[in-house]
Amino acid sequence: MPAAPEARPERVKLPFEVWALVAGGFAVALGYGVVAPAIPQFALEFGVNAFAASAIVSAFALMRIVGAPVGGWVVGRLGERRTYTIGILIVAASTGAAAFALDYAQLIVLRGLGGVGSAMFTVSATALLVKVSPPDARGRVASLNAAGFLLGNLLGPVFGGLVAAFGLRAPFIFYFFTLVVAAIIVAVALRNSPFAAVRAAGDADDTLSLAAALRIPQYRSLLLSVFAFGWVAFGVRISVIPIFVAIAFQGDAAQAAWVLSAYAAGNALLIFPSGRWTDTVGRRPLLITGMSILAVAYFAFPASPGMWAAMAIMFVAGAGSALVNPGQQAVLADVLAQRPGGNVVAAYSMVSDLGGVLGPLVAGAVVDLAGFGWAFALSAGLLVVAMIAWAAVPDSRRLGPAAR
Repeated sequence: MPAAPEARPERVKLPFEVWALVAGGFAVALGYGVVAPAIPQFALEFGVNAFAASAIVSAFALMRIVGAPVGGWVVGRLGERRTYTIGILIVAASTGAAAFALDYAQLIVLRGLGGVGSAMFTVSATALLVKVSPPDARGRVASLNAAGFLLGNLLGPVFGGLVAAFGLRAPFIFYFFTLVVAAIIVAVALRNSPFAAVRAAGDADDTLSLAAALRIPQYRSLLLSVFAFGWVAFGVRISVIPIFVAIAFQGDAAQAAWVLSAYAAGNALLIFPSGRWTDTVGRRPLLITGMSILAVAYFAFPASPGMWAAMAIMFVAGAGSALVNPGQQAVLADVLAQRPGGNVVAAYSMVSDLGGVLGPLVAGAVVDLAGFGWAFALSAGLLVVAMIAWAAVPDSRRLGPAAR
């Protein structure tokens, strides 16, 4: 008599906190997608040059790096929900005020304050997500969160065209309201959540310190990985690829947008399956495969003979990114194992932002000195180093009691 087929494992039900955080993240991404293109253009209205206009973006990113340790400290004192709400409201207040900035100095100061609030939001949101993620669905939660941000970023420019018709100050007002909506969603939905409760003074201290996390090989590989990923996905992709399109293909901003959209399409194709595979196959295989695909794509991109080839390569790169993104957050959740660890999350966020800031600066300098080929080869080399780091450690799902 043939053996009965094995029953498929039950699909893990996700806590309501996950859906609240994904909804909040979507609202933030939607508003940012509307305001991001308007920020440098608004700065130019004050009569500054292109470098000063782009510095508005850099000021926000740099203050996110500075604000990440602050966010970790505040999470440890006030809890994730309060830190999330305070951080979002800081960004909302600074963004709303920026809409009424009277000069360039006011605008750059307000965007810098927004960067601190953004760091607090990011650290607390990530800490909450990894805390509420069921051990068998950490990859799925990460892919849901990434999909929420991806959808918001895709819809943002659509709304942005409509909002910008009311002037360059209007996108800031729109972003202000989406941030307030995100703050309300999380503050209300998580007000009675045991995961978001502030720890009492007499509770046992099981917080994972940064020093302890750094002794875990998977966490060290994770920091290297998010630095390389931030370098290519948040840095070089946004800054150097549009320049390449303009110089190599004499393309305009619309053509550069098509190349970046191809990346988003590849990402969207695999973001949900990647979360499932991360939970079933493991973090390590997905991270190694995704890093390999990204490395090959970035190495090949400057050899693109035309726009269609460039879009195809970026589509593949987006698919590789989708394999990496959920795995990285799942590893962070494995390391924390639902323990508090604001400084551990802050370091994770800060290193990712550092890659996003340094990537455009270094790659841009390499382009000027040696050309696009070397700039993209450097980026691909960083991804290869990260891939080797993942190959050298066991899968984080196998972290033993000593690490937990």
